[in-house]
Amino acid sequence: MSKKFYYDNDNFKLLHGDALLLLKKIEPQSIDMIFADPPYFLSGDGITCSGGKMVSVNKGGWDKKIGIKEKHKFNRKWIKLCFNILKDNGTIWISGTMHNIYSIGMALEEEGFKIINNITWRKLNPPPNISCRFFVHSTETILWAKKDLKKAKHKFNYDLMRDLNGGKQAKDVWESSLTKPSEKKCGKHPTQKPEVILEKLILASTDEGDLILDPFNGSGTTGIVANRLNRRYIGIEKEKEYLDLTIKRKVQENEI
Repeated sequence: MSKKFYYDNDNFKLLHGDALLLLKKIEPQSIDMIFADPPYFLSGDGITCSGGKMVSVNKGGWDKKIGIKEKHKFNRKWIKLCFNILKDNGTIWISGTMHNIYSIGMALEEEGFKIINNITWRKLNPPPNISCRFFVHSTETILWAKKDLKKAKHKFNYDLMRDLNGGKQAKDVWESSLTKPSEKKCGKHPTQKPEVILEKLILASTDEGDLILDPFNGSGTTGIVANRLNRRYIGIEKEKEYLDLTIKRKVQENEI
């Protein structure tokens, strides 16, 4: 690609800018797997609970609450661009909550994808519901999809997943705690995912040497885990502070 990388360390590359623009510069059908944790568009001046304290839900301008039509238009745009750069046998994983995941599911099918699995991530230590007006939000959804092409044969490391599950078939409900403090030593991102979740999906759908891309890099968890598992990585991020955080995490990882 023609654009200069913000950070380039062998198999770990970062791009600074808008994913809707930079995804167009990635070589078509060059990516083996995509993981995306797009904006949930939740920042509407509400409150939530974090560390036992009431805090604002506002995460940043990138997560500002928008209308349904605008949200779905955005999702279709970036998913279409991901379709173009993904290999025909590649797959895409997208994480989200009820606030955005239904638009994501619809957009995937509209842009030529077929959903393989609906993974439910059950959080073992979810934040409490401080309003006491509804059930505690203790799950997130991760959709796994492939191109809806007859010739597409997606990769699934079935035997490995079974072995990691004690010799039994792996199910579509995954359990883990929220992101550990040890994974936030260099700083944190408001929607940072636990490394254990990324590790499982990367092991399930890629092999060593494969190229993984994350269009919403955030604090770089996808890349940190990908490199640890001997995969190549490209991350795209609009906010410079999170790219710098990612680099700090990468340097720390190399020192371990």
